[in-house]
Amino acid sequence: MNVLLLGSGGREHALAIALAKSPRLSKLFAAPGNPGMAGVAELVSLDVADHAAVIDFCRVMNIGLVVVGPEAPLVAGIVDDLAKAGVKAFGPSKSAAQLEGSKGFTKDLCRDFDIPTAAYERFSAAEPAKDYIRRRGAPIVVKADGLAAGKGVIVASSVAEAEAAVDMIFGGAFGAAGAEVVVEDFLDGEEASFFALCDGERALAFASAQDHKRVGDGDTGPNTGGMGAYSPAPVMTPEVSAQVMREIVEPTLKGMKARGAPYRGVLFAGLMIGPKGPQLIEFNARFGDPETQVMLPRLETDLLDLMLACADGRLPEKPVVLSTRTALTVVYAANGYPDNPERGSEIRSLDRSAALPDVVITHAGTKRDGARLLANGGRVLNVTAMGDDAAQAQARAYEAIRLIDWPGGFYRKDIGWRAVAPRKQ
Repeated sequence: MNVLLLGSGGREHALAIALAKSPRLSKLFAAPGNPGMAGVAELVSLDVADHAAVIDFCRVMNIGLVVVGPEAPLVAGIVDDLAKAGVKAFGPSKSAAQLEGSKGFTKDLCRDFDIPTAAYERFSAAEPAKDYIRRRGAPIVVKADGLAAGKGVIVASSVAEAEAAVDMIFGGAFGAAGAEVVVEDFLDGEEASFFALCDGERALAFASAQDHKRVGDGDTGPNTGGMGAYSPAPVMTPEVSAQVMREIVEPTLKGMKARGAPYRGVLFAGLMIGPKGPQLIEFNARFGDPETQVMLPRLETDLLDLMLACADGRLPEKPVVLSTRTALTVVYAANGYPDNPERGSEIRSLDRSAALPDVVITHAGTKRDGARLLANGGRVLNVTAMGDDAAQAQARAYEAIRLIDWPGGFYRKDIGWRAVAPRKQ
């Protein structure tokens, strides 16, 4: 089977590596892809936003499945357009992708189907939002309703900070994504990411992970797209995972079907595990980044088979098989990230690092200039290592990253600290 993978980041490189392992795969194409993906896929110069061009390519190349990596094409309805053209795709429809495309939509679904989440209200004007904030107090969370490249959530420690966030969002900081604001209570506890595969009727637990959002060691500094991750998440015990499936994932599938938008694809639940048990922070309608880079090396089931089963509405009854080992990823970011990443610096010695046992390097923001590999983004590389436990995976990842010759980049030195440190009983 020929497969087309849409996207160009570290998540897509990890997906490409996993898909390339399938005996069912005839040829893998990636659009637009990145230099690292060229090792396992043929790169294609396609504008992913041009749905007609994607459809034409699928017809010419006899594509059996399109795998959509990022969220923007899903929210724009690429799966719907592919379906109309008779092309099978892994990912939710436009109406189902509202789970990520509109935070207000998701909060309303939680309210209507008794899915545990923080108390909230939706606002289309600043003053009512500020009045609500003053009544609720701080800490409190202010969110732009739509897609904001992971930057539309402000955890405010004071009422003044929350009011400023409201003004910033309604002032156009996130464009159309800020036409509406969601204000919700602050949840306390331990964050975790949980992934389930869905075929519109049923859900199958996939894997868990924890990531590090803050740019600096000790979880300091501004939020980023993620500076590293590890899988599995220790807090996601079998009991907690079963509770998440029962109280969050399955009611969501039921609710989406009832609303005429059955959900197919991967459902990414961002969770807070606190005194009240697992509560939903937000949904994403695709695999996470950098969570994918640590989940897929642990996957022992054929990923292409699972994706086809989701698209066809026939998920297997048997569980997904994952290695019991731990995977840990360290993100190598360009100096200046996240505010003003520097581009164009040369990266050397990747081969030395990738040659280490149990190490995989995925590209997230690179480009080729002849024989030279250059930084071309904020998060540039992901260095992933497997180990028998988190401490071993961490040690291997840092051994590998230190072999890379790139003065133009930096990385956190404490990825995985929560899993490595002794856990409180």
